[in-house]
Amino acid sequence: MTDSNFNASDNSSNNPLLSTYDLAPFSEIKPEYIEPAIKQTLEWAKSEIENLLKNNTQFTWENLMQPIEALGNVLDKRWSPVSHINSVTNSDEIRNAYDACLPLLSEYSTWLGQNKVLFEAVQQLYNDRDKLNLDSTQEKILADELRDFRLAGVALPDDKKARYGEIQRRLSELSSKYEQNVLDATMSWEKHFVDASELSGLPESVLGLIEQNAKNAGKSGYLLNLEFPCYYGVISYADNRDLRQEVYRAYSTRASELSDSAKYDNLPIMNEILALRLELAQILGFSNYAELSIASKMAEAPKQILDFLSDLADKSKPQAQQELGDLKEFAKTQLNINDLQAWDVAYTSEKLKQHKYAVSQEELRPYFPVKQVQKGLFNITEQLFGVQVKEITDQVNKWHQDVQLFELQDSNGEQIARFYVDLFARSRKRGGAWMADYCSRFILPDGGQQKPVAFLTCNFNPPVGNKPALLTHDEVVTLFHEFGHGLHHMLTKVNYLSASGIHGVEWDAVELPSQFMENFCYEKEGLQVISGHYETGEPLPDDLRDKLQAAKNFQSAMMMVRQLEFSIFDLHIHSNDNPAKPVDIQTVLDTVRSNVAVITPPQWNRFQNSFSHIFAGGYSAGYYSYKWAEVLSADAFSKFEEDGIFSRESGEAFKQHILEKGGSQPAMELFKNFRGREPSIEPLLRHSGIAA
Repeated sequence: MTDSNFNASDNSSNNPLLSTYDLAPFSEIKPEYIEPAIKQTLEWAKSEIENLLKNNTQFTWENLMQPIEALGNVLDKRWSPVSHINSVTNSDEIRNAYDACLPLLSEYSTWLGQNKVLFEAVQQLYNDRDKLNLDSTQEKILADELRDFRLAGVALPDDKKARYGEIQRRLSELSSKYEQNVLDATMSWEKHFVDASELSGLPESVLGLIEQNAKNAGKSGYLLNLEFPCYYGVISYADNRDLRQEVYRAYSTRASELSDSAKYDNLPIMNEILALRLELAQILGFSNYAELSIASKMAEAPKQILDFLSDLADKSKPQAQQELGDLKEFAKTQLNINDLQAWDVAYTSEKLKQHKYAVSQEELRPYFPVKQVQKGLFNITEQLFGVQVKEITDQVNKWHQDVQLFELQDSNGEQIARFYVDLFARSRKRGGAWMADYCSRFILPDGGQQKPVAFLTCNFNPPVGNKPALLTHDEVVTLFHEFGHGLHHMLTKVNYLSASGIHGVEWDAVELPSQFMENFCYEKEGLQVISGHYETGEPLPDDLRDKLQAAKNFQSAMMMVRQLEFSIFDLHIHSNDNPAKPVDIQTVLDTVRSNVAVITPPQWNRFQNSFSHIFAGGYSAGYYSYKWAEVLSADAFSKFEEDGIFSRESGEAFKQHILEKGGSQPAMELFKNFRGREPSIEPLLRHSGIAA
């Protein structure tokens, strides 16, 4: 390669994305810089690869894979900041620039995946692996690359290659539009109250939030919106049943033909996505898209997954029905609700939980100020894995004032990785919580060591008035979950980009570290360090902790069948093999619900229209991964239950066998190396309070 950092001569000095940087200059990235930078980077990368292939006949890791990974690294460091700001500071200008790059990236990806000369070079390198003394990680990377070439259509005739490229480009555009519609539909609804007379039941934290919303909008009183903290507060606590129904309807019909802004209806997009995914799968020789999706995962076939999910449903549904029966009885006798509806479930459940266990999320919130939770999370991480976490406060270039930057260090104070934290909900920020990789561990062309950097994003209640940000316990669990993904990315010891951190990890194993970390939020030792009343600093009292632990599995079977409903629905809509008979999405969902669910939403519910995981994320025909990986995570945590929750020895073993290995070995091998056996479903059922 001529220059691993690539400085184009035309206007590069004015474009920060084309400069050489360690951490991205977020405050300097203007929309007009985005498309030129990505376009030039892709053209340069394509030219470099063509030169590599032209100038070599005998390929080695050093003259083929190493430079190709270096090119990919430069592209990652230019595109990931753009993708991130599109998610967290969305505007029309950023969105247009982002969308303009999607077809360019899709075309480059297709060109790369269908490059027969490159495929043959990788095949030659793989065939010569013994002669070249390649290590096991290099061999796995090459085997995965060869599989991915085939899944990209490298062996297809030219007309089908062209069609494959068209489909991928269009799917990229559709997924982006789907996510934009969800964001726009969420932002388009609000409801203003001059006084609090209709808002009885809302806790102080929610009232403070919606009062702050009104002030930010230049209004008096209170302003409801569909950002999750506000939606959740109303649906869980508002005594006004009509208000709960109104907010539930607005939220559950977002981006549909029934929403106030029907122009954001996602149904045509969903139908086109499913049709194109089926066509793509059949071009590649698969019967349906589920088969294509699973070709690169741990699971072996759609039937194996459906059997797994059905088994869980069989074990969970009787208990879920009992839990719903208890809820209906409580609603009737205690709340005078004789016809429990979907908009009553969260409200009634919160009341029942309070009745049975004398504990509520709002009662716990004062004990979980953000700073104390972060401090406790970092303390647990340090105890388990022998690392240190330090905040970086000097001259941090960030996209919003709330953003923090931290450094992960080894026991000697040497930097291992860094991570950005962006915790609070705000306008023009995509909902939900996620970890994304900014850059990965990698040996650079000049021999230097690139350290991983992660983005950790949530949507919690921001600080209100003079109070610090206070989290519900559910939000604490979310933070631990995303940090588990971050640890997987940051603690890797793999130096090859294609297997570093979360790269190369089968998608249905990627939730193992995240779900594993959630467990510490319920343990006595964990709660001691993550809690501290925002006024007194006192940790969660024993009586509240006992109630929280007792309530841990409250309605766990109802939650289990809800996740199974999503997973089975996802597999079924991607298992259609007849292009002449397109899937009726609503009918499939209704059928799955009739078999699995215990709560049937109203006919006008359009949950699927904002199910971004499968229509705009990486979980298409893969949502089952949450339950699949939860079997692994529960079993992994059971070792800590046996050896001690903060067992340094077990923590070191988990780090060594799971976190440090990234995608360097198959996930099942790594799990067996850690646990000494195949995974068992029993710990998951036990942790969920469901009898095996």
